Amino acid sequence: MKGNRYDLQKSNPGIMPIVDYGGIMIKRIKRIIAIPAALLLTGTALLLLPNAYMVRTTQSNIIPAEEAADHAEWDCAIVLGAGVRNGKPTPMLRDRLLTAIALYQNGAVGKLLMSGDHGTEDYNEVGIMKAFAMEHGVPDSDIFMDHAGFSTYETMYRANEIFEARRVIVVTQTYHLYRALYDAERLGLEAVGVSADLEAYRGQTARDLREILARDKDFLWCLFRPEPTYLGDKIPVNGDGSLTNDENVHEILE
Repeated sequence: MKGNRYDLQKSNPGIMPIVDYGGIMIKRIKRIIAIPAALLLTGTALLLLPNAYMVRTTQSNIIPAEEAADHAEWDCAIVLGAGVRNGKPTPMLRDRLLTAIALYQNGAVGKLLMSGDHGTEDYNEVGIMKAFAMEHGVPDSDIFMDHAGFSTYETMYRANEIFEARRVIVVTQTYHLYRALYDAERLGLEAVGVSADLEAYRGQTARDLREILARDKDFLWCLFRPEPTYLGDKIPVNGDGSLTNDENVHEILE
């Protein structure tokens, strides 16, 4: 007999309906899989789009160190903290400091703004940064310390609001420069970046992955612009950097 089981059912009304349970189950499974897959794709897009946008809109503002002096005058170079251990800068921070010191010595900038974590008495990142620069010949008066630069976003916010900087060179490693420049520009600074990649650094893959989330966070912060942890009195960066000193700086130098 030719025909399929559905033809057989139609020609014999007494036969119970034949239900394709396998096909129904497959459709249900596809629906169940489609929902989390769509959510995953949406979440991935939300994570990656701000990253791509930050890189695309800032990469042209990263310049070679030797070209920095050829541009118009800069108020200062902002050196972003990267941790200290046993009273010494970490390798990444050391290279940021050396890059900024070279900019100062080459006449690209006349002031350095050290920004980092000094949230507790026993952890004075900016004091160690300033002491390092002074040991390399930069005068006390030309080095400012931002004791409350707890994040890249807060650093740029305070550079504008507290230190009254307007045109800055940002010094950090390339992977970090995109976010730092994005924050700076969104918070009212005219900024270029100089890379401090003087060597390869251990753990860079992990830093690159963390940076994806950090860029997403700063993208949102720049939209809503929350105030930093601390503001305070204004200390113009074109003045005397020793006004930002605490007693620990000279203790570190001794």
